[in-house]
Amino acid sequence: MKSSVKNIKLASVDDLFTTEESRSDIGREKVVEIPLSELHPFKNHPFKVKDDEAMMDTAESIKQYGVLVPAIARPDPEGGYELVAGHRRHHASEIAGKDTMPVIVRDLDNDAATIIMVDSNLQREELLPSERAFAYKMKLEAMKHQGERSDLTSSQVGTKLRTDEVLAQQTGTSRNQIQRFVRLTELIPEILDMVDEKKIAFNPAYELSFLKPEEQQQLLMAMDEEQATPSLSQAQRLKKFSADGKLTAEVMSAIMSEEKKGDLDKVVLNSDVLKKYFPKSYTPLRMQETIIKLLEQWQKKRQQQQER
Repeated sequence: MKSSVKNIKLASVDDLFTTEESRSDIGREKVVEIPLSELHPFKNHPFKVKDDEAMMDTAESIKQYGVLVPAIARPDPEGGYELVAGHRRHHASEIAGKDTMPVIVRDLDNDAATIIMVDSNLQREELLPSERAFAYKMKLEAMKHQGERSDLTSSQVGTKLRTDEVLAQQTGTSRNQIQRFVRLTELIPEILDMVDEKKIAFNPAYELSFLKPEEQQQLLMAMDEEQATPSLSQAQRLKKFSADGKLTAEVMSAIMSEEKKGDLDKVVLNSDVLKKYFPKSYTPLRMQETIIKLLEQWQKKRQQQQER
């Protein structure tokens, strides 16, 4: 019986001169210390890195214990590495006076890198509306680019799901709410900043996102002139006028100059008016206490007159 030479498998040179342990180590991800100067931010990173109290706490922790969770980066064709996850840790390391930080380097395409970048930040408890809006938009676009993927198939029913439905399942929110957040990316930066600063509520902001950019610029001026921001009802009417092609600067001013229902219940006393009735040494709090006392005395006097 002839032996078959085809079944003989010769070991490679690498196999001959490496151990099983070292061969396994090649396939393992490694954590390497990379200089902070060689780590660049992810392109169009939507999450804001602020020097707030939480950042100072992170910097203090890194100063004492170092970075406990490695960042993730990918090689940058122009040199160095592009951070995928770990922008806050990178900045905190700079504040802490570190020169390097631990990083896991992966070869990732743009879509895979975007998804990891978004997912690593979406788990944070406090996200600004603008951060969530652009994060959802970037991840949806990356998921669509990836095309036919197994995770876009519902294992329960065996049917393809829309990318926003998959994202809704992953984030524990509704598809409608995701789309409403994505709409906020249509706002001009100045108005979106007002949403982040809670000067404009989410629902009115969603309606305003349907205004053309030039109309939003005009609305900024109208808000400044009237020192007011749109209520939901006002934002809906501004959207309707825009859709009908009738949203002019005059219409905006007329809508923004309306008294809101909440304002009708308010009594505003200007401090300049009140100051002439009080000594200069009186603080606003002391003025308020005095006014309350005088009102209580006036109420008692009225009650006594009515009882006579």
